[in-house]
Amino acid sequence: MKKVLGIFLLLVVICVVTAALNPSFLKAMNIQNILRWTSLYGILSVGVAFVIISGGIDLSIGSVVGLTGSLLALLLTKEGWSIPAALAACMGLSLAIGLLHGLLITKLKIQPFVVTLCGLLFYRGIARFITDDKSLGFGMDFDPLRKLAVGKVPFIGELQLPYPFFILIFVAIIAMVLLNKTVFGRYLFAIGRNEEAAVYSGIRTDRIVISVYVISSGLAGLGGILFSLDLNSVQPSGLGEFFELYAIAAAVLGGCSLRGGEGSILGVIIGAAVMRVLYNSINILHIPTNLEFAIIGVVILAGVIADELVKLWVTKRRLLKRAS
Repeated sequence: MKKVLGIFLLLVVICVVTAALNPSFLKAMNIQNILRWTSLYGILSVGVAFVIISGGIDLSIGSVVGLTGSLLALLLTKEGWSIPAALAACMGLSLAIGLLHGLLITKLKIQPFVVTLCGLLFYRGIARFITDDKSLGFGMDFDPLRKLAVGKVPFIGELQLPYPFFILIFVAIIAMVLLNKTVFGRYLFAIGRNEEAAVYSGIRTDRIVISVYVISSGLAGLGGILFSLDLNSVQPSGLGEFFELYAIAAAVLGGCSLRGGEGSILGVIIGAAVMRVLYNSINILHIPTNLEFAIIGVVILAGVIADELVKLWVTKRRLLKRAS
């Protein structure tokens, strides 16, 4: 809970400073955009959080986003598939990718970094190949479907809540229940802390590990569908590029330890919000965009360093109390 409070305070500080420097930050339209993009990236971040808690890593998220988004546009606009069939194909493909990753990691004992790095390259290449590396647009023919990504619900005054916000809430609730209220969640944390001990305890670790990669790729596939619909066009070489870094950074900022065994969904969502608010602040304060990655990198590093310093301080206090 302390980690969640720390990242929440960081979010509040960024919002207060940005609003003080430029009051337009608080305009309804700007808040709606932040909520929409936070929700889209948050969906990806929740998926990768499961993998990180298990002690693994998934570098293929961005390319899965690009592949599923490209496939959706191709099937709907070029192949004439029905909307349900196209959505099912995209989600089925993303789940199959996660299953493949899990099997390669658990059965062939290939490092997650290697498996998902190869996936990052392979899926991007496939996306470019099936589309002949050309941009695909949805046009006006699929506006009802696009509401999944761009639809809004009136809330307070001019402020409207985007549909992806509700999708994120739904995903987050299911993820919280899985992590905190089920045997699956307890086993997952146990594997992340010490997989060898989990095996000796009788936990079928392979099944859990495979499941988290299926969850990660499945949510990346959902993200790919939503991102492509939001943009209303797909550029296979660019859709989803670097998204895996944003998702991993959000998860780490939100309290997921890259060593495994730690993490909370609420923290991950707040971490995703920090990333998007920070990006928005850079734009709204007219900071040179070529400093974007540098600033985000510094903030992430500062947040991780602060978290580690707090851990050390808490550990020393516990030791001193035991000694006394």
